[in-house]
Amino acid sequence: MTTDVLENHLLFIAALALLSAGLVRAMIGLGPADRPDARKAHTRAVPKGGGVGVVAAFLVGIAVLYRYAEFSRLADPYFRGVILAASAIAVVAFLDDVLDWPFAVKLAAQLGAAALAVGSGLVVADLHLPWWGPVELGWAAAPLTLAWILFATNAVNFIDGLNGLASGVSALACLALAAIAAAYGGWFVYFASLLLAAGLLGFLPFNFPHARIFMGDVGSQFCGFVLAVLAVAAGRFQGVELSVLLVPMLLFGVLFDVAFTLARRALAGDRLTEAHRSHLYQIAHRSGMGAASITLLHWGFVLWGGVCCLLFITAQGAAKPLPVLLVLPPQLAWAAFVAARARRTSLGRW
Repeated sequence: MTTDVLENHLLFIAALALLSAGLVRAMIGLGPADRPDARKAHTRAVPKGGGVGVVAAFLVGIAVLYRYAEFSRLADPYFRGVILAASAIAVVAFLDDVLDWPFAVKLAAQLGAAALAVGSGLVVADLHLPWWGPVELGWAAAPLTLAWILFATNAVNFIDGLNGLASGVSALACLALAAIAAAYGGWFVYFASLLLAAGLLGFLPFNFPHARIFMGDVGSQFCGFVLAVLAVAAGRFQGVELSVLLVPMLLFGVLFDVAFTLARRALAGDRLTEAHRSHLYQIAHRSGMGAASITLLHWGFVLWGGVCCLLFITAQGAAKPLPVLLVLPPQLAWAAFVAARARRTSLGRW
């Protein structure tokens, strides 16, 4: 990529970030209020719906690419699938922010959007697992891809409980993924990651460290969905074999928190669909850890995941699996730290 081309890309991304920021600023006066309750960390009503700016920047950007980018004809099914599916989930999520629909309605919308993406060809047909080699998924490819998209979409949604947490994690993951994709010629993943990052960078100044507005479901579900789809695309597009493991490694802090919490609640006999405040990041905050510190720590998890991705890409032979395993120790240490804080502050059953 030449310097002139990179400068044009950066100018395009800056314009989209400004578009996002303008819409986020408008939503401060127009968005529905997110009122505090026992499940939430904030203590005053804050408008939500700032994710509208993120969504608009991404969709405008990807529509421009679909019209003008030379490689878009090669990726036509992917573009159409992502545009339709992302638009659908954004509309339903925004309506949920306004109308507060039951979880079953949101899940049905997510399933429909995921089916659109899978129908466009974004399917994990095989996995190249460290130590095991390639594993053909056969008939299980589509349902496993659907399950991955649903899990990642909700994981980012569940983690959106502190200022800058979900949005900052998503932005850093996108920037890291874009850098890797550019280095290896995965242009669909490169551009799509940058477009989502642009929308998030326009939103973040209004949300971190102090929140004038929240993303709402329209932002967090959209980010989780797009990142989940990009994970699949990373291993499928244009024959560029980046690996479907890259996005899970970048988002491992989020995915671990959600998986750990679901497993712990299931073992305790809790109803999994019941609202709660027992994610690790929430327990840390309830035990007295500052919200900004928790957010910055999770940003650090993404950066560590990026380092592990680079090590994974460059590793050879028997060393290939080791970088994948390196994302786990920080999460185990974090879980142990949070559990210790919960005991010291006598939070009781969590």
